[in-house]
Amino acid sequence: MKAIIRNTKNVKGAVRVPGDKSISHRSLIFGAMAEGETVIKNFLMADDCLRTMEGLRSAGTHIAESGGSIYVTGKRKIFNEPENVIYCGNSGTTMRLLAGLFASQPFYTVMSGDNSLSSRPMGRIVEPLVRMGAGLFGRKANRYPPLAIRGNTLHGINYRMPVASAQVKSSIIIAALSAGGTTIVEEPILSRDHTERILISFGGKLEKEGLSIMVPGNQNLRGIEIEIPGDFSSAAYFMAAAAMVKNSRIRIEKVGLNPTRTGFAKVLARMGAGVSIFNESQEGMEPVGDIEVSGSGRLKGVEILPCEVPGVIDEIPLLATVASMAEGKTLISGASELKLKESDRLLAISTELNKMGSDISTTDDGLIINGVEKLGGTKVESWGDHRIAMSLAIAALAAEGETIVNDFDCVNISFPSFPSIMSECGPEIVLVKDKKEPPLKGDSHVHRN
Repeated sequence: MKAIIRNTKNVKGAVRVPGDKSISHRSLIFGAMAEGETVIKNFLMADDCLRTMEGLRSAGTHIAESGGSIYVTGKRKIFNEPENVIYCGNSGTTMRLLAGLFASQPFYTVMSGDNSLSSRPMGRIVEPLVRMGAGLFGRKANRYPPLAIRGNTLHGINYRMPVASAQVKSSIIIAALSAGGTTIVEEPILSRDHTERILISFGGKLEKEGLSIMVPGNQNLRGIEIEIPGDFSSAAYFMAAAAMVKNSRIRIEKVGLNPTRTGFAKVLARMGAGVSIFNESQEGMEPVGDIEVSGSGRLKGVEILPCEVPGVIDEIPLLATVASMAEGKTLISGASELKLKESDRLLAISTELNKMGSDISTTDDGLIINGVEKLGGTKVESWGDHRIAMSLAIAALAAEGETIVNDFDCVNISFPSFPSIMSECGPEIVLVKDKKEPPLKGDSHVHRN
């Protein structure tokens, strides 16, 4: 499917975005591990989260939907051996977090993914989980999916993570809950802490000291009722649109304001956008509020340092989009992790924005962006990456003429309602189905991704 997007005069209104993707994954997993029932409100019904749901179901977890809520019947950390391979699709979160869960189970599990996920590194979870006592096996010296897990009795370890990663940290914490003794995880830089927060909501225990997290083993969790705040990373696209398009003002309501996630708002403010936060409250262990953003003339380029990258890791393609029309130069460094996402996001966003007239070059670990006065609509590619697709859609709103983004249906990975919610603010994103090509002559088994 392709998206056809024309430039817009302004972006105005008040919207709500779907539930946070990271919290949706974790609420399912902790609900499955707990005793009793967990009720999840505002769960993100997107492809990635549904992969985690199906993975848990394949291990015997009863998960039902009723009245807009998800009901999870806890397994008390005693799961069933899946009868088939668990297909994780494009979701690295699903594979890494479920690996931590199944590492302690007395059975054999195999997880696979699509072509993109099959090229993403899993050695970073294999090493600590093997040190804890599990057996994990993958391609290329156990570094890539498919991933096979032989669960075992686990023991606590002290582990210093070489790279800041909320997914890796979470995988270890989940495994630690079923291990003997205490597990200590040390991060090089603070990453998202949704796992630590939601674990406490489920009655779990941990201690934090600086960048170290201490997790006692053999913990029992209890089911809870949880309402998931709006996903800040989804809200960021609307914030960027308001900042880039003149005479725009938008409010996104009931958004998660976890301080490990809101770096994008701080960078926008440094660039000169008007950013305000209202109606702050607390949903469980997570801060929530309304964010209002308005443009205030042409934005200015900034420098984003390596220590800031974990707080804007999902928004860097979007920051590149905003910076492409900002005055002066924007430098992003310490972002080599983006080469290992659903696409090489540094290469993908620079390649496609340059087609629209931007001036972006890649470095070993980041981007150099020289702002231009205007962009021009053209045909661009999503690279099958939801964050690249939506970032290009935002660029199209500020570009002259019409932009076509190919393979746009990849937004279903994290934000299926993106086009419809954007239309509430004024801009229209027209979705057009691609014409199906006929099979190759004499070949009745052609597979298309």
